[in-house]
Amino acid sequence: MMKEQRKRAIVDRIERDKQVFISDLAEQFDVSEMTIRRDLDELDQNGAIHRIHGGALAVAKISTKNEPPVFERSNEQTEEKRHIAKTVAGMIQNGEKIFLGSGTTTLAVAENLTQHQDLTVLTNAITIVNCLIPMKHITLIVFGGFLRRAELSMVGHFTQSALKDIQVDKVIIGMRGIHIEQGLTCDHLQELQTDQSILQLSKNIIIAADHTKFGHVATIRTAPITTASTIVTDGKAPDDMVRKIRSLGIEVIKATPS
Repeated sequence: MMKEQRKRAIVDRIERDKQVFISDLAEQFDVSEMTIRRDLDELDQNGAIHRIHGGALAVAKISTKNEPPVFERSNEQTEEKRHIAKTVAGMIQNGEKIFLGSGTTTLAVAENLTQHQDLTVLTNAITIVNCLIPMKHITLIVFGGFLRRAELSMVGHFTQSALKDIQVDKVIIGMRGIHIEQGLTCDHLQELQTDQSILQLSKNIIIAADHTKFGHVATIRTAPITTASTIVTDGKAPDDMVRKIRSLGIEVIKATPS
């Protein structure tokens, strides 16, 4: 395949899949990863794609439908989030080190940590910091970076650098979309690599997400669904999709009123 033909085929795949990775493209076209990097760089310069570390995104899909700000989402699925948060908090053991990602459901988890002892919480979310400041029994570690105002979280290079070499017992994080094939997805480009760094902190990844996230595919693919160890959701999560996720070896817990 000639270079221009390959580049057109790359654009077609990116438009179809929304996000691609260099290693996958190199295998598909039977060329070196260096060749694919040059192709992507040229396509990015021409505005045909948006280059990211390790791959590329479809330009037309970037930030076309952003997630609502965190304060707006605080009034959505409040009962479901309350049950999910209580269940997740019950999975946290005294003495553990956990990472709490940003979001309304993870904030609800933080609010349920009043009885835990000797707990260390790491976070990049200002809302969670404010919640945990009065809880003197919790050791709080805060990661700085560029402020994402809509989410009240810290993201970007400084955050990712600080996360390097950190290990925790559990990562508890929300996701905009959960899909069998498309995996775990988000809406914000700057948040992508920060979330990917967070997912490297532990082998025990707990996704806290209400039923509206199931089957939804957001703009950017953050990670395969098998990155999750456990997904805690509410009783309205679709049974067929829950069965398929469980068949992949992922624990799915439907939180119910106690």
